[in-house]
Amino acid sequence: MDRVVTTSEVENDIEIQKTLRPRCFKDYIGQVSLKEKMSISIEAAKKRGGSIDHILLYGPPGLGKTTLAGVIATEMGANLKITSGPVLERAGDLAAILTSLEENDILFIDEIHRLNNTVEEILYPAMEDKELDIIIGKGPSARSIRIELPSFTLIGATTRAGLLSSPLRDRFGVTHRMEYYSEEEITDIILRGGNILGVKIEMDGAKELASRSRGTPRIANRLLKRVRDFCEIRGNGTIDREISLKALEILGIDSAGLDDLDRDIVNAIIDNYGGGPVGIDTLSLMLGEDKRTLEEVYEPYLVKIGYLKRTNRGRMVTERAYEHFKGVKELGENEDKHKS
Repeated sequence: MDRVVTTSEVENDIEIQKTLRPRCFKDYIGQVSLKEKMSISIEAAKKRGGSIDHILLYGPPGLGKTTLAGVIATEMGANLKITSGPVLERAGDLAAILTSLEENDILFIDEIHRLNNTVEEILYPAMEDKELDIIIGKGPSARSIRIELPSFTLIGATTRAGLLSSPLRDRFGVTHRMEYYSEEEITDIILRGGNILGVKIEMDGAKELASRSRGTPRIANRLLKRVRDFCEIRGNGTIDREISLKALEILGIDSAGLDDLDRDIVNAIIDNYGGGPVGIDTLSLMLGEDKRTLEEVYEPYLVKIGYLKRTNRGRMVTERAYEHFKGVKELGENEDKHKS
C-alpha cells in the first residue's frame, strides 16, 4: 500500500495532481519571492521577444517544481517539453530533444543531478551558445558537426543540489531554493483544490488537513482526495473538522503529520536505545529499511520538525518528540477509557 504522506509521486494520484495543478501565477499559491522574480524576468523577455534565463529549482520533493515549470511556460506562451535525468542515458537521447525544440521553448529536466557526464557535457554549449556538437563515426574517421539551436530555456529541478557539478550549476542564470509552504498557504491550496473537485470544505476542515500536510502541496492534495472519498461514503458531503479528524485517524496520520513508519523510527530509538544516539546502519538493520531510504525519505521531515537530531555519534530523539509521543499516548488512553 502506498504511503499517504510520501513526498514522492504516487501512480494512483498522478491524474488528480494534474487536475489540481495551477496553470498561471495568479492561481499559484506560495513561493512569493520566486513568483515575483520570475514575473519580472518573463515580462522583460516578452518585451524583448526572447527567452528567459536558464533556471535551476532545488529543494525537497513535492513542492511544485514541475508545476512551476508549467506555469512559466504558460506565462511565456511557450511549449513545454518534460524529461528527466535518468531517462537521458545517451548523448543521442538529449540531442534528439534539443533538435526538436522551437524558438523560445522550455525544456524541463527533472532530477537533473542524475545526468551522466557524457550527456551533461552536451548541455554546456547548448545552454551557453545555443549550439549542439555531435560526433559522427568512430576512430580516425570520426568528425564533429555543429548544429545551431533555437533560443530556449532550460529549467532544471533537483532534490540534491550538492550533487550538481560546478560547470553545470554555473550556467543557470536563476537559482532558487523551493521553500516548504506555511499552513496558511497549504490551507489556501486545499480550499482551491476542493473548489476544483466540487467538494464542499469548511475552513476548520481545511486547516486540520493543512496542519498534517508537512508543508507540501503534493501531500495536501493527496490527503484532500482521501478525505473526500471518506466524506462521500461516511460523511454528509461536507469536509469539516470532525470528518477530517475521523479520516486522518483511519489513515494513521497524527497531529504532527507522522504515520506508522515515522513513529516506528522514533519508537525504535526510544525503546531500544533510550533515545539514542544510535548509528544509521544499526537503525537500518533494526527497522529492515534501506539506509539510503531512511536518510532521504524518512529522516528529513523528522529533523525538520525537531523530533530527530543527526549527530556525529548517531541519531538522537529530542525532548519535543518525547512530549509529542507522551501526548499521543495519553490521548489514546483517555479515548480507551471513554470507550470502556
